[in-house]
Amino acid sequence: MKYKKTVIILFLLLFLVSILSGCVHQIFSQNPSVPIIEENNEKMTEKDEEPEEVEKEPEFIEEVIPEIEHPINTVFIKGRKLNIRQEPLSNAKVIATLSKGQAVTLIGERIDDNDNYWSMISFIDEHGKDLLGWLRKDDITTDSMELISEKFRDMDYSPQEKIVNYFENPREKVRGIYVTIFSAGSNRIDELIEMSKRSGINAFVIDVKDDRGYMLFETKAAEKFSPKANEKATVKDIHALMKKLKENNIYTIARIVSFKDPTYTAHNTDKAIIYKDSGKPFTNNDGLIWASPHDRNLWEYNIEVSKEAVDAGFNEVQFDYVRFPASDGGKLDKLLDYRNETGESKPATIQNYLKYAKEELSPKKAYIAADVYGLVGSVEDDMSLGQYWEAISNIVDYICPMMYPSHYANRTYGIPIPDANPYGTVYNSTKDSVIKNNILKTPAIIRPWIQDFTAPWVKGYIKYGDKQVMDQIKALEENGIDEFMLWNAGNKYSEGAVPRVQ
Repeated sequence: MKYKKTVIILFLLLFLVSILSGCVHQIFSQNPSVPIIEENNEKMTEKDEEPEEVEKEPEFIEEVIPEIEHPINTVFIKGRKLNIRQEPLSNAKVIATLSKGQAVTLIGERIDDNDNYWSMISFIDEHGKDLLGWLRKDDITTDSMELISEKFRDMDYSPQEKIVNYFENPREKVRGIYVTIFSAGSNRIDELIEMSKRSGINAFVIDVKDDRGYMLFETKAAEKFSPKANEKATVKDIHALMKKLKENNIYTIARIVSFKDPTYTAHNTDKAIIYKDSGKPFTNNDGLIWASPHDRNLWEYNIEVSKEAVDAGFNEVQFDYVRFPASDGGKLDKLLDYRNETGESKPATIQNYLKYAKEELSPKKAYIAADVYGLVGSVEDDMSLGQYWEAISNIVDYICPMMYPSHYANRTYGIPIPDANPYGTVYNSTKDSVIKNNILKTPAIIRPWIQDFTAPWVKGYIKYGDKQVMDQIKALEENGIDEFMLWNAGNKYSEGAVPRVQ
């Protein structure tokens, strides 16, 4: 009997111990601050503690340029050139003339004795004075897209995402010069760098793919699409050149000649623009063959070259000859076969090419620019070149009208010989360009090319030097433009016109 009691007591004790051990394990397992000792067949190990959270570097998000927003009472001039009158009467005194696209403020309206509706507007004249005047109500609109010619409305004018500054590639207020592949590949580049130190020049626009289709440095793109383009490469070590330029605070722009390319067309004969009757390649007076801007193979080639330039260190890519050949107002269109297999219009082709470039180069944090004829900013069409100002400006970061006074016909802007009046020519061209930009929500920055060469082929020409360059810069500044590039095919510049920025 005594033995049975002892067994029962031991059984109860074991039962209580098992219950207590289970409670302890449960308590510990619910408290993460208490280390849990687990047993396995090898040895007792303490579980690794959770690693401390490492603080991450902050991510830099590029700021997008905000859309231009006009006040609610802003209206736009619809007519090509409209007289603003002192009173709401057809025979009232004219106090100013405004251009198509100018933004003005609507103050009020009135009906005259003949039931004509008049609008009173507030505006700033060319002398900077605030004025009030009257014009017919039908001559203004609140919708800036009404100013786009119907022929060109099939393109993209929607607001685009444009970056204020890429963190590792900040923008510069460019005061640049053009540099050929030969200057870049010789001692001349050192002379130009020294000139930049003495002056306010801070940027070089360097041929990476020039007018003949030759490369600045050997590229994989040329090897694939146009092998002979590498044969004339003048720079053997592009990274050494870029290092030198960066060390001397030079902002670098890669000039890519897009569609005038005799080297590419020699390798791709079926891509050249040809005459319909003879099948012979079209050339300008310079004898250089053009490729079709519709050619997607060439698009890829140009963009691949651009990517290699950016990878080498260029801050920006500038597309030149981003157009169809000058065709005398479209007269040549009847004679030429542009190899258009897409059915796109000329301006749609150019805009789509630049959109493709933007999409491909933006991930590399590079800005893109497009050169256009200077007169494109003043006309209402694309000059049969495919260069419709609003369609191009809406896409690129910089639009670069070539405002060389020598390139304007006599009497343009009412100026007898534009080459002999650099200030007046550039002033009027810039004024019109700024007005065109004003109707877009996300326009490009206007950065013109200006003339730093003498044009003896122009009857009545003048010699260009510091004063003539300074006159052009003054005309830009008076229209709110603070960037420019000097063109001289021989790379000889009037450095005195661009003093150092203090």
